[in-house]
Amino acid sequence: MSYEYIQYKESADYITSKLGPFKPEILIILGSGLGFLGDEVEQPIYIPYGEIPHFKTSTAPEHIGRFVCGMLCGKKVAVMQGRLHCYEGYSMQDVSYPIRVMRLVGADKVVVTNAAGCVNTEWKVGDIMLINDHIRLFGFGPLNGANIPEFGPRFNDMTDVYSKEYRSMAHEEADKIGVTLRDGVYMYFPGPSYETPAEVRAARILGADAVGMSTVPEMTVAAHAGMKSIGLALMTNMAAGVTGCSLSEGEVARTAAMTAESFSKLLRAILTRM
Repeated sequence: MSYEYIQYKESADYITSKLGPFKPEILIILGSGLGFLGDEVEQPIYIPYGEIPHFKTSTAPEHIGRFVCGMLCGKKVAVMQGRLHCYEGYSMQDVSYPIRVMRLVGADKVVVTNAAGCVNTEWKVGDIMLINDHIRLFGFGPLNGANIPEFGPRFNDMTDVYSKEYRSMAHEEADKIGVTLRDGVYMYFPGPSYETPAEVRAARILGADAVGMSTVPEMTVAAHAGMKSIGLALMTNMAAGVTGCSLSEGEVARTAAMTAESFSKLLRAILTRM
Protein backbone atom coordinates (compact mmCIF):
# COMPACT_ATOMS: atom_id res chain seq x y z
CA MET A 1 0.00 0.00 0.00
CA SER A 2 1.23 3.49 -0.85
CA TYR A 3 0.52 6.41 1.46
CA GLU A 4 0.05 10.09 0.79
CA TYR A 5 1.35 12.95 2.90
CA ILE A 6 -2.11 13.67 4.31
CA GLN A 7 -2.26 10.22 5.91
CA TYR A 8 1.06 10.65 7.67
CA LYS A 9 -0.12 14.06 8.83
CA GLU A 10 -3.39 12.69 10.22
CA SER A 11 -1.49 10.05 12.19
CA ALA A 12 0.95 12.64 13.50
CA ASP A 13 -1.85 15.00 14.49
CA TYR A 14 -3.53 12.24 16.50
CA ILE A 15 -0.33 11.46 18.39
CA THR A 16 0.31 15.15 19.01
CA SER A 17 -3.19 15.51 20.47
CA LYS A 18 -2.36 12.76 22.99
CA LEU A 19 1.01 14.23 23.92
CA GLY A 20 -0.08 17.82 24.54
CA PRO A 21 2.98 20.10 24.90
CA PHE A 22 5.38 17.12 25.02
CA LYS A 23 7.47 16.85 21.84
CA PRO A 24 9.76 13.82 21.45
CA GLU A 25 13.24 14.39 20.08
CA ILE A 26 14.43 10.80 19.77
CA LEU A 27 12.55 7.81 18.36
CA ILE A 28 13.67 4.47 19.85
CA ILE A 29 12.65 1.28 18.04
CA LEU A 30 12.84 -1.87 20.15
CA GLY A 31 13.35 -5.30 18.62
CA SER A 32 12.44 -8.82 19.71
CA GLY A 33 13.10 -9.44 23.39
CA LEU A 34 14.10 -5.81 24.00
CA GLY A 35 10.70 -4.33 24.82
CA PHE A 36 11.63 -4.10 28.51
CA LEU A 37 13.47 -0.86 27.76
CA GLY A 38 10.13 0.82 27.16
CA ASP A 39 9.23 0.15 30.79
CA GLU A 40 12.12 2.37 31.91
CA VAL A 41 10.57 5.54 30.44
CA GLU A 42 9.64 8.13 33.07
CA GLN A 43 6.29 9.96 33.09
CA PRO A 44 5.08 7.63 30.32
CA ILE A 45 2.26 8.36 27.91
CA TYR A 46 1.03 5.18 26.18
CA ILE A 47 -0.40 5.24 22.67
CA PRO A 48 -1.38 1.82 21.22
CA TYR A 49 -0.75 1.51 17.49
CA GLY A 50 -4.31 0.34 16.94
CA GLU A 51 -5.68 3.71 18.07
CA ILE A 52 -3.68 5.75 15.55
CA PRO A 53 -5.32 6.51 12.18
CA HIS A 54 -3.81 4.51 9.28
CA PHE A 55 -1.47 2.57 11.59
CA LYS A 56 -0.96 -1.18 11.41
CA THR A 57 -0.78 -3.32 14.54
CA SER A 58 2.12 -5.51 15.61
CA THR A 59 1.52 -9.27 15.61
CA ALA A 60 5.07 -10.51 16.27
CA PRO A 61 5.64 -12.48 19.51
CA GLU A 62 6.49 -10.27 22.52
CA HIS A 63 5.93 -7.06 20.55
CA ILE A 64 3.39 -5.11 22.60
CA GLY A 65 2.57 -2.69 19.79
CA ARG A 66 2.49 0.78 21.30
CA PHE A 67 4.40 4.03 21.67
CA VAL A 68 5.71 4.92 25.10
CA CYS A 69 6.49 8.64 25.20
CA GLY A 70 8.27 10.36 28.07
CA MET A 71 11.69 11.04 29.56
CA LEU A 72 14.65 8.68 29.45
CA CYS A 73 18.19 9.71 30.46
CA GLY A 74 17.08 13.33 30.41
CA LYS A 75 15.89 13.08 26.81
CA LYS A 76 12.40 13.40 25.35
CA VAL A 77 11.77 10.05 23.69
CA ALA A 78 9.11 8.13 21.82
CA VAL A 79 9.73 4.41 22.25
CA MET A 80 8.25 1.86 19.86
CA GLN A 81 7.57 -1.07 22.14
CA GLY A 82 7.35 -3.51 19.28
CA ARG A 83 7.74 -2.90 15.55
CA LEU A 84 6.15 -4.02 12.30
CA HIS A 85 7.68 -6.57 9.91
CA CYS A 86 7.10 -7.52 6.30
CA TYR A 87 6.67 -11.17 7.34
CA GLU A 88 3.48 -10.15 9.14
CA GLY A 89 2.01 -9.49 5.71
CA TYR A 90 2.81 -5.79 5.66
CA SER A 91 4.49 -3.88 2.86
CA MET A 92 7.76 -2.00 3.34
CA GLN A 93 5.70 1.20 3.28
CA ASP A 94 3.57 -0.16 6.15
CA VAL A 95 6.62 -1.21 8.15
CA SER A 96 8.36 2.15 7.79
CA TYR A 97 5.19 4.24 8.21
CA PRO A 98 5.85 5.04 11.91
CA ILE A 99 9.20 6.67 11.09
CA ARG A 100 7.70 9.37 8.91
CA VAL A 101 4.88 9.93 11.36
CA MET A 102 7.25 10.50 14.27
CA ARG A 103 9.35 12.79 12.08
CA LEU A 104 6.26 14.97 11.70
CA VAL A 105 5.60 14.76 15.44
CA GLY A 106 9.06 16.20 16.04
CA ALA A 107 11.67 13.44 16.37
CA ASP A 108 14.80 14.04 14.29
CA LYS A 109 16.99 11.29 15.76
CA VAL A 110 16.53 7.50 15.73
CA VAL A 111 17.90 4.67 17.85
CA VAL A 112 17.06 1.29 16.33
CA THR A 113 17.63 -2.05 18.05
CA ASN A 114 17.07 -5.60 16.90
CA ALA A 115 17.68 -9.25 17.69
CA ALA A 116 19.94 -10.74 15.03
CA GLY A 117 21.54 -13.98 13.96
CA CYS A 118 25.32 -13.88 14.25
CA VAL A 119 27.14 -14.60 10.96
CA ASN A 120 30.63 -13.61 12.10
CA THR A 121 32.20 -16.82 13.43
CA GLU A 122 34.66 -14.88 15.61
CA TRP A 123 31.81 -13.46 17.69
CA LYS A 124 29.49 -15.16 20.18
CA VAL A 125 25.88 -15.17 21.32
CA GLY A 126 25.18 -12.19 23.58
CA ASP A 127 27.53 -9.83 21.76
CA ILE A 128 26.18 -6.40 20.82
CA MET A 129 26.92 -5.13 17.32
CA LEU A 130 26.96 -1.48 16.37
CA ILE A 131 25.55 -1.39 12.83
CA ASN A 132 27.88 0.48 10.49
CA ASP A 133 26.02 -0.38 7.27
CA HIS A 134 23.40 -2.71 5.87
CA ILE A 135 22.66 -4.91 2.85
CA ARG A 136 19.24 -5.38 1.23
CA LEU A 137 18.84 -7.54 -1.86
CA PHE A 138 15.15 -8.42 -1.74
CA GLY A 139 12.46 -6.76 -3.85
CA PHE A 140 11.49 -3.11 -3.87
CA GLY A 141 12.38 -0.84 -0.97
CA PRO A 142 10.13 1.36 1.18
CA LEU A 143 10.71 4.41 -1.06
CA ASN A 144 9.29 2.70 -4.13
CA GLY A 145 6.43 4.63 -5.77
CA ALA A 146 5.71 8.33 -5.90
CA ASN A 147 8.16 10.43 -3.88
CA ILE A 148 6.79 12.61 -1.08
CA PRO A 149 8.98 15.74 -1.25
CA GLU A 150 7.88 16.93 2.21
CA PHE A 151 10.08 14.13 3.60
CA GLY A 152 13.03 14.06 1.21
CA PRO A 153 14.33 13.98 -2.37
CA ARG A 154 13.53 11.41 -5.05
CA PHE A 155 17.09 10.04 -4.89
CA ASN A 156 18.61 10.26 -1.43
CA ASP A 157 22.14 9.54 -0.24
CA MET A 158 22.73 6.37 1.82
CA THR A 159 26.41 6.89 2.66
CA ASP A 160 25.94 7.67 6.36
CA VAL A 161 22.67 5.98 7.32
CA TYR A 162 24.17 5.01 10.69
CA SER A 163 25.83 8.23 11.84
CA LYS A 164 29.63 8.06 12.04
CA GLU A 165 29.50 10.62 14.84
CA TYR A 166 27.08 8.51 16.88
CA ARG A 167 29.08 5.33 16.22
CA SER A 168 32.27 6.93 17.49
CA MET A 169 30.43 8.16 20.56
CA ALA A 170 28.90 4.71 21.18
CA HIS A 171 32.33 3.08 21.22
CA GLU A 172 33.57 5.69 23.69
CA GLU A 173 30.65 5.00 26.02
CA ALA A 174 31.01 1.21 25.67
CA ASP A 175 34.66 1.46 26.68
CA LYS A 176 33.76 3.57 29.71
CA ILE A 177 31.23 1.08 31.07
CA GLY A 178 33.15 -2.03 30.08
CA VAL A 179 30.73 -3.40 27.47
CA THR A 180 32.23 -5.14 24.43
CA LEU A 181 30.78 -3.47 21.36
CA ARG A 182 31.30 -5.13 17.99
CA ASP A 183 31.15 -3.21 14.72
CA GLY A 184 29.61 -4.71 11.61
CA VAL A 185 27.20 -5.00 8.70
CA TYR A 186 23.58 -6.11 9.06
CA MET A 187 21.92 -7.99 6.20
CA TYR A 188 18.16 -7.92 5.77
CA PHE A 189 16.11 -11.05 5.03
CA PRO A 190 12.29 -10.84 4.84
CA GLY A 191 11.49 -13.91 7.01
CA PRO A 192 9.58 -15.33 8.78
CA SER A 193 11.63 -18.46 8.17
CA TYR A 194 15.12 -18.21 9.54
CA GLU A 195 17.84 -18.01 6.91
CA THR A 196 19.17 -21.27 5.45
CA PRO A 197 22.80 -22.29 6.01
CA ALA A 198 23.48 -21.52 2.34
CA GLU A 199 21.98 -18.05 2.68
CA VAL A 200 24.12 -17.43 5.76
CA ARG A 201 27.25 -18.49 3.87
CA ALA A 202 26.26 -16.12 1.05
CA ALA A 203 25.73 -13.30 3.56
CA ARG A 204 29.20 -13.88 4.99
CA ILE A 205 30.77 -13.78 1.52
CA LEU A 206 28.96 -10.51 0.82
CA GLY A 207 30.41 -8.96 3.97
CA ALA A 208 27.58 -9.32 6.50
CA ASP A 209 28.29 -9.93 10.17
CA ALA A 210 24.65 -10.42 11.22
CA VAL A 211 21.30 -11.22 9.64
CA GLY A 212 17.77 -10.27 10.60
CA MET A 213 14.21 -9.49 9.53
CA SER A 214 13.85 -5.81 10.41
CA THR A 215 15.61 -2.44 10.67
CA VAL A 216 16.52 -1.84 7.02
CA PRO A 217 13.08 -0.62 5.84
CA GLU A 218 12.86 1.81 8.76
CA MET A 219 16.40 3.10 8.42
CA THR A 220 16.02 3.64 4.68
CA VAL A 221 13.06 5.92 5.33
CA ALA A 222 14.82 7.63 8.25
CA ALA A 223 17.76 8.45 5.98
CA HIS A 224 15.37 9.81 3.33
CA ALA A 225 13.80 12.08 5.96
CA GLY A 226 17.19 13.38 7.13
CA MET A 227 17.03 11.76 10.56
CA LYS A 228 20.30 11.07 12.39
CA SER A 229 20.43 7.40 13.37
CA ILE A 230 22.30 4.76 15.32
CA GLY A 231 21.65 1.00 15.27
CA LEU A 232 22.39 -1.74 17.82
CA ALA A 233 21.95 -5.45 17.05
CA LEU A 234 21.96 -8.06 19.80
CA MET A 235 23.43 -11.39 18.67
CA THR A 236 20.72 -13.63 20.12
CA ASN A 237 21.81 -16.78 18.28
CA MET A 238 24.45 -18.03 15.88
CA ALA A 239 22.94 -17.98 12.38
CA ALA A 240 21.87 -21.20 10.66
CA GLY A 241 24.67 -23.60 9.82
CA VAL A 242 27.28 -21.96 12.08
CA THR A 243 26.89 -24.45 14.93
CA GLY A 244 24.67 -27.08 13.30
CA CYS A 245 21.95 -26.51 15.90
CA SER A 246 18.32 -25.69 15.10
CA LEU A 247 17.04 -22.14 15.69
CA SER A 248 14.06 -21.14 17.83
CA GLU A 249 12.21 -18.12 19.20
CA GLY A 250 12.97 -19.32 22.70
CA GLU A 251 16.72 -18.88 22.22
CA VAL A 252 16.17 -15.28 21.12
CA ALA A 253 14.11 -14.50 24.23
CA ARG A 254 16.58 -16.19 26.60
CA THR A 255 19.58 -14.31 25.21
CA ALA A 256 17.73 -10.98 25.38
CA ALA A 257 16.87 -11.65 29.04
CA MET A 258 20.47 -12.59 29.91
CA THR A 259 21.91 -9.44 28.33
CA ALA A 260 19.17 -7.04 29.46
CA GLU A 261 21.32 -5.28 32.05
CA SER A 262 24.34 -4.63 29.81
CA PHE A 263 22.19 -3.68 26.81
CA SER A 264 20.15 -1.25 28.87
CA LYS A 265 23.28 0.25 30.42
CA LEU A 266 24.84 0.84 27.00
CA LEU A 267 21.69 2.31 25.49
CA ARG A 268 21.29 4.70 28.42
CA ALA A 269 24.90 5.84 28.07
CA ILE A 270 24.36 6.49 24.37
CA LEU A 271 21.11 8.38 24.93
CA THR A 272 22.78 10.67 27.44
CA ARG A 273 25.20 11.80 24.73
CA MET A 274 22.66 12.29 21.93
